[in-house]
Amino acid sequence: MKEFELKYGCNPNQKPSKIYMENGADLPIEILSGRPGYINFLDAFNSWQLVKEIKEATGLPAVASFKHVSPTSAAVGLKLSEKLKRACFVDDIEGLDDSPLACAYARARGTDRMCSFGDWVALSDVCDVTTALLIKREVSDGIIAPGYEPEALEILRSKRKGNYNIVKIDENYVPEVTERKQVFGITFEQGRNNFEINRELLTNVVTENKDIPESAVRDLIIALITLKYTQSNSVCYAVDGQAIGVGAGQQSRIHCTRLAGTKADTWFLRQHEKVLSLPFKADIGRPDRDNVIDGYINKNEEDVCADGNWQKYFTEQPEPLTDAEAKEYLASIDGVALGSDAFFPFGDNIERAHKSGVKYIAEPGGSIRDDQVIETCNKYGMAMAFTGMRLFHH
Repeated sequence: MKEFELKYGCNPNQKPSKIYMENGADLPIEILSGRPGYINFLDAFNSWQLVKEIKEATGLPAVASFKHVSPTSAAVGLKLSEKLKRACFVDDIEGLDDSPLACAYARARGTDRMCSFGDWVALSDVCDVTTALLIKREVSDGIIAPGYEPEALEILRSKRKGNYNIVKIDENYVPEVTERKQVFGITFEQGRNNFEINRELLTNVVTENKDIPESAVRDLIIALITLKYTQSNSVCYAVDGQAIGVGAGQQSRIHCTRLAGTKADTWFLRQHEKVLSLPFKADIGRPDRDNVIDGYINKNEEDVCADGNWQKYFTEQPEPLTDAEAKEYLASIDGVALGSDAFFPFGDNIERAHKSGVKYIAEPGGSIRDDQVIETCNKYGMAMAFTGMRLFHH
C-alpha cells in the first residue's frame, strides 16, 4: 500500500488528507480493521516507537496508552499485586499472570483511566488472547502491534460493531534518518531523534546518595523513554515498571511536575482500601466508576458522598476519604522514580516530587541553579543522575 486516504486531518474541515511515504515506498503497515484517522496515526506511530524502545531497553514486553499524541502511561509486563488488580479493574481476568503482555496492558490502561478513555493502544509484541480480551471491554479508538494471534484478532475485530481500528506494523521497519514536516507552508527538517536511552545514561549521579538500584534504573528508563514521545514540557513519575503520572505540554516545568504528581497521587490512592471498597451499584460501568473514583479522591465537581449524590452510584453512603487519611497514605510511599525532559530550573520541582514519594531522579542538568536542585535532593536523601540529554518532543 503506497498511500492511505483519511477522512480528514486534525479536524473535519481539513481535507483532503492522507498518509504516504515521501520516497514512494510502501507504507510499513497493514490496516486489518477500521479506518484510522489522522490523529489516530499520530498516536499509533509515536506509541509504537515508545513501546519498541522500552522493549529493547528492558527486555520486557511493553504497552502504551496514548491520547492526543502523548502517552497517558507506559508499562512493562510485570505481574500485578492483588490490590493493584482490583484498582485496575482486572481482578476478574483468568490467566492474567500467565501473559506478561496482558499485565503490561493492565498496568498501562489502569494507570490514568480517565485520560485513557478512548485511547490508542500500542503493543511491543504479538497480541495474545488475554490482552485482546482486556482491550475488548475498554473504550478505545485503536491498536498498533507487530502481529495478532488469530483468535485475538477476531476478538478485537468484534469491537465497535466491527469498526475497531487495528493496525499491524512491520517491526523491522527503520525510518529515514531525516524527518520533515510543514507548518504554515514552510518545511522543517531535522535529524530523527535516534538517541538510545539505557542504563549508561544514569551513571553521572550528582547527589550525595549515589545508590540507584536496578528496579529504579528500570523505572527511570521507562520514564525517560516515555518523555521522549510526550509533548514538551514534560515530566514523568514511574514505579514498579510503569509510568504512573505524565505531565505533558505545560509551559512551566513546575506545572508539569504538579500535574504529573497529582496523577501519581491519584494512582496510589486508587489502591487505598476505602477506594477499593466503594459499594458501587452493579449497573455502574467502568468509565463511570472512574469518574466517581476521581471525584471521591480529588473532590472535584461533585461531592459523590453527599446526600442526593451517593444514591446515584452506591448501594450505601460511603465514608469520605479525608485529607488527613490521604496525606497519611501518600506519606508512606517511597521509591518512586522521576524523569524530566529538560533541566529543573528550581528546587520547587524537587519539593513537589518529594510529596509523591520520589527517591530517584533523572534530568539533563545544565541549569544555572543546578546547585539548588542538588541541595534540595540531598535534603531528602534522593539520588539524582544528570543525563546530559534533552528530550523535547513537538
